[in-house]
Amino acid sequence: MRCPYCGSQDSQVKDSRAAEDGDAIRRRRVCPDCGGRFTTFERVQLRELTVQKKSGRRVRFDREKLARSIQVALRKRPVDPERVDRMISGIVRQLESSGESEISSNRIGLLAMEALRGLDDVAYLRFASVYRDFHDAKDFTAVIGELAKPPEVDDLEAEGAAADRDG
Repeated sequence: MRCPYCGSQDSQVKDSRAAEDGDAIRRRRVCPDCGGRFTTFERVQLRELTVQKKSGRRVRFDREKLARSIQVALRKRPVDPERVDRMISGIVRQLESSGESEISSNRIGLLAMEALRGLDDVAYLRFASVYRDFHDAKDFTAVIGELAKPPEVDDLEAEGAAADRDG
């Protein structure tokens, strides 16, 4: 692991334990060259995932990109960061355990929307406005109406198909 202070590739692990979220390993490291101490978090990756974009392009799945898009929807919302991290880990676990190495960006968006719906209505609405590419106020009104009824996976999949058709 590269030292963030001097760039040396030769850091040594001094302590290793499960991270608080249980999905990562927390390692305390020290650099023998500069003496700098730092912490790394390592996650187990069950399989390499590839995302097929709406354009047809294929890219490597990036957990951090998913986390950033969810964080944007949750900005200034009173949601515990640990719940958000567990939610993201749950989405990634669902994707990795699906048995498929290639997943559509649509599927990732649907899983994120489903998870946000259970976490925070405002974040769900924000994410939906970008994911579904809202054009005017009636689009918001329709989603607010959906929030009043219980979520069904079939409904979310139908929304994703409509988003693919429209986008």
